[in-house]
Amino acid sequence: MAQTLFDKVWNKHVLTGKEGEPQLLYIDLHLIHEVTSPQAFEGLRLQKRQLRRPDLTFATLDHNVPTIDIFNIRDEIANKQITTLQKNAKDFGVHIFDMGSDEQGIVHMVGPETGLTQPGKTIVCGDSHTATHGAFGAIAFGIGTSEVEHVFATQTLWQTKPKNLKIEVSGKLQPGVYAKDIILHLINQYGVDFGTGYALEFTGETIQSLSMEGRMTICNMAIEGGAKYGIIQPDETTFEYIKGRPYAQNFNQSIGEWQKLYSDENAHFDKVITLDVTNLEPQVTWGTNPEMGVNFSSPFPEIQNINDERAYNYMGLKPGQKAEDIDLGYVFLGSCTNARLSDLIEASHIVKGKKVHPKITAIVVPGSRTVKKEAESLGLDKIFKEAGFEWREPGCSMCLGMNPDQVPEGVHCASTSNRNFEGRQGKGARTHLVSPAMAAAAAINGKFVDVRKVVV
Repeated sequence: MAQTLFDKVWNKHVLTGKEGEPQLLYIDLHLIHEVTSPQAFEGLRLQKRQLRRPDLTFATLDHNVPTIDIFNIRDEIANKQITTLQKNAKDFGVHIFDMGSDEQGIVHMVGPETGLTQPGKTIVCGDSHTATHGAFGAIAFGIGTSEVEHVFATQTLWQTKPKNLKIEVSGKLQPGVYAKDIILHLINQYGVDFGTGYALEFTGETIQSLSMEGRMTICNMAIEGGAKYGIIQPDETTFEYIKGRPYAQNFNQSIGEWQKLYSDENAHFDKVITLDVTNLEPQVTWGTNPEMGVNFSSPFPEIQNINDERAYNYMGLKPGQKAEDIDLGYVFLGSCTNARLSDLIEASHIVKGKKVHPKITAIVVPGSRTVKKEAESLGLDKIFKEAGFEWREPGCSMCLGMNPDQVPEGVHCASTSNRNFEGRQGKGARTHLVSPAMAAAAAINGKFVDVRKVVV
């Protein structure tokens, strides 16, 4: 019987249970960070349980870490969460990518960079953007703290299999239009709940032409479309990315199985969406969820409901305005969506030899120590600093404001992150989601501009 890629990976991991009902899945990789793991570890202690597979559990510090003086953690709660994870990792034998270590970074960066993330795996983490790892042909999803404890104790998890939704993307992207624009446009067109109850398989010539970084950006934001899972067929681009990474020593033995991971020709999808990106424009969000966005050239829409009205009031904007009318004050280049090396390279091309607009505070936060070091070896740090950007240490940073990096109240921020909720980047902060190139161009110009006219 023909199967989808998602079906193949799922079915290989079912230990018990009937389809349509909760099934017990074996978990191949458990990634943890400091925010959602403390209670789960404490649960093990209270029940006098051991960690079932410490060799399949890896920890990093990302949400709370400062990005200027990383060891000077002034917030008591943040410091407590960080030191607790360090102690738990030691007590339970978990490998930790610790503060300042060569591999420390945002959890969804560390997995792929170290080679832990591989095709055909089931991967979980107490973080909703775990869908990022699906870019490798893995089933990857975020879990809650009680589920974290369940995986700690059993290396399994009860889940109900979702339906399959194929998103077929065709056409060649224009210069200045990127993977981030594809996923923002899909969410703008179909809403923040179109993927609810589905696993999203992104396919088509456009997806196949993307780098692994671009694919991760798209799967990262599957959750913003309501889906728990995003997945992409692994191919030569995937294999080349993985080859030679520290935890990919099984590469030669595994590649034959990885090559079998694709949706069969006659596989059934419960729903299909098609998108031609030939004429796709850069995207900018105007409101307080990711579906509240427009093409760069389009005016902001009329108020349709109370949610729109609240969003306009919060953002200090009006229907009929355009992206170029937004009074920007901050620019943030970072997050697990767009803080990879290729993102920083693309942005550096735009800012090289120029200066950040006087009214803009602009910061660059590499997503991991690995990316930071690679960027510095290419001289990107000098390019950004000479332009007037702040060059920071790796971490989640201003994406969620759970650390000192926050946007001041009432200030508009061009952000390469994944969420523009009220207060997400700080109390009263006004977030506009864009690609790294759009953010970089905004920093230089002091407002949003059509980056297609900047990129050549």
